[in-house]
Order: sequence, then C-alpha cells, then structure tokens
Amino acid sequence: IGAFLVVLGVLVVFHELGHYLVARLCGVKVLRFSVGFGRVVWSRRVGADRTEWAVSAVPLGGYVKMADEREDDLAPEDVPRAFNRQGVGKRIAIVAAGPIANLLLAVVLFAGTFVVGVPGQRAILAPPQPGTAAAAAGIAEGDRVLAVDGDPVASLQDLRWRVVKSQGRSSIDVEVERPDGSRSTRMLPVSGLTTADWEANPLSALGLRADLGAPVVDLVSPGKPAEAAGVRAGDRIVAVDGRPARSPADVANATNAKPGVPIVFRVARDGGESDVTVVPEASEQGGRRVGLAGLRLKVDPESAQRIAITVRSGPLEALGQGARKTWELSTFTLRMLGRMVTGDASLKNLSGPITLADFAGQSAQAGALVFVGYLALISISLGVLNLLPIPLLDGGHLLYYLAEIILGRPVSDRAFEVGQRVGMALLAVLMTLALVNDVSRLF
Repeated sequence: IGAFLVVLGVLVVFHELGHYLVARLCGVKVLRFSVGFGRVVWSRRVGADRTEWAVSAVPLGGYVKMADEREDDLAPEDVPRAFNRQGVGKRIAIVAAGPIANLLLAVVLFAGTFVVGVPGQRAILAPPQPGTAAAAAGIAEGDRVLAVDGDPVASLQDLRWRVVKSQGRSSIDVEVERPDGSRSTRMLPVSGLTTADWEANPLSALGLRADLGAPVVDLVSPGKPAEAAGVRAGDRIVAVDGRPARSPADVANATNAKPGVPIVFRVARDGGESDVTVVPEASEQGGRRVGLAGLRLKVDPESAQRIAITVRSGPLEALGQGARKTWELSTFTLRMLGRMVTGDASLKNLSGPITLADFAGQSAQAGALVFVGYLALISISLGVLNLLPIPLLDGGHLLYYLAEIILGRPVSDRAFEVGQRVGMALLAVLMTLALVNDVSRLF
C-alpha cells in the first residue's frame, strides 16, 4: 500500500504540475492545486495569486482548478486570466501538458536506470523444442540473439520485449551469433501464436528458450506431489520426460501441461542422477486446467554468473534510449487497446488499482531499480490513457478543442453535456472490467 501511494503521489504530482506550469506560462490564474479528490484535509496558500496547494481525502488522482467564468464569479481583474477566455491554442497546450509531463517523466526515469546500469542475462538460447517455430527456423543451441528486425538485443529482457512488440505481424527476423562466431539471420514466424500464447509466454511458445542451466529446487511445498515423489531442496532438475531442462520455465511449462498425468524428473543430487515420477495436481488458473508439482525453482548460481550482464549508457545516450523506450511502450499500449477493442486481445489485460498496488509492492521489494522502472511504466500508461479521446479525460477536452477549430466556434453546451455523460459511462465500464479482473486474479 505504501509503494502504491508513492506511485500515485509521484505520478499525480507530475501530471498536475504539467497543467499548472503551462497554465501559468499562458497567464491563466490557478486557484487550487490538489493531490487527491474530495474534502481538503490540508492546504496552504502561496504566491501573489494566493494559489491553494492542497491534499484531499481520496488519493486516487488530483486536479488543478483554474479561474473560469463558467464555474465561478470572477473579480473584473481576473476575467482576462480566466481559462475560458484563452485562445484555443493555449487551452490545448494547458490540457495536453499533463499527459506530456507523465511521458517526459518516463523518459527521465528510464534514462536514469540506463545510466545506473540495468542487470540482465545475455540472450543465449538453449536448443528449441522439436516442432516449434524456432526449431523450424534453424535456431540452435548456444545461439546468441544480437538483433530482432534490426533492433539490437543486449539482453534476454530486450529479446522478450522485441518479441512481445511484434504482435499482429506475420514474422520477425532474428539475427544470431553461433558459438563459432559466425552470424546469420533467421526468419521466425509469429502468426501462429494464439492469444493465450501472447498472454502467457510467447518466447516459450516460439521455442526461444534461455540457456540458464539446469534449474535448482529452492523450496518443496509440504504435502505436494514433488515432496511425495522424494524431490528435495537443492536438487537440480536436468530433464523432464527425457527432454533437457535449461531453465525454471522449462520445468514449469512441462509440469503445467500435464495436470494429473505422471511425468518423470531426472534429478541430480550428490554427484549422481536418478529418475523420480511426479503426478502434478490439477488446478484451474486463468480459465484453464494446469498441473502443479509444488516446487519453487531458481536459476543455477553458476549459470546465472556466466550469462549475467549489466547494460549501461552515458547520460546523453541514456536520454535517447529513454525516449525510444517511452515511445515504443506508448505505441504498444495504443496497439494493445486497439486489439482489445477489435477482440484480438483479451480484456483480461486490463488492470485496476488492486493489481497496480500488488505490482507496486512487488517491484519495491525487488529493489529501487525495478521500482523506478515500474514507476516509468505506469507513468506512460497514465499519459497515454489520458490522451484517449474520451470525454472527462484530457484527450476528450482536446477532442472538443479540435471540433472548435474545425467548426470555428466552441461546441454547444448540449453537445458538451452529452459527451460528458458518454465519457462517464465508458470510464465506469472500463473501471468495472478492471476491478473484475483484479478480483479474479486474487481468487
């Protein structure tokens, strides 16, 4: 909860500061700057205009209240400084400044992580499973991915993002370096992935498996199938049903695919290897039946050291990378929203405050660098969503101003009122869907 409040506080303050600063630059009088909605619990007046800086009771947002003849009776000297008296260009600048401030914040946050250094793993691949797209494309054991569609890949995280970004395309070009130093480019079809594949693990579905070494059993849950089969903490699982296991995901995917069906783990312990039979218990997750063995796995420490990498950049290069990543995530967010509207992506991708708070807490526990990255990601989401042409949002106001430019006059009060009601209904539906998804994830 504390991490979530920090996220909300930072993002709301930057968003509203964007509105506030541009309003002041445009000569508009600001009456109140509030973090939160509802009853004011603390305030202080500052400056020649006696602007009220306030904290309000409901911490799910904030607002900047400007002088406006449509809402208040103004003193004669304040009328020229009213928001409604400004030209349409100034009004557009003031309204757009909030979302733009969030996007600029993301650029700076991402740039900061690139300067400090982002830890990750080299994109070195294990042999793909037979029948996968990677196997058909000629991807082999030990291949290191250098680029996807010409975009450089410095780490496994980069590879995952480049693949996720390719949704909606038929294929991607993957440049790899072989263990002997030779390079080649492989065309990897991605059109065969289902919606479930994209939402679960597209890398695994394509056969792009990270070579992280045989995973180590970190914890065996009491009373679960793995304990009953004799698996112990510290064991290495080197194969599942005869297929080499080169990462925790390999074991998880094989186990999930066989609920209630016996599977054979080849376990390395005390210098020897033996086979144990585990019968994963069936469980319903995300509307599908999966098998669970009752294990928590971790990457082999020696393998993790071998493939570890820290990606660092100079300040100017980092700013460029931050801007690029912000742009890519912004356009990806819009594409995903479009795919949800057309039915090509599940509405389960929508998340509400419960999920956001959960991830905020997890990212804070994972360290400052992860938390800053999460903050940047949510800042992008806030900026992009506020620019959508939905009445009540900043993008809805920009839509009204665009209509004003085209018509040569402001939209009528009736049109404005109808738009606000439609916007309220749309936002209510979206919030309901997000909360339903949040609750379903909890249970």
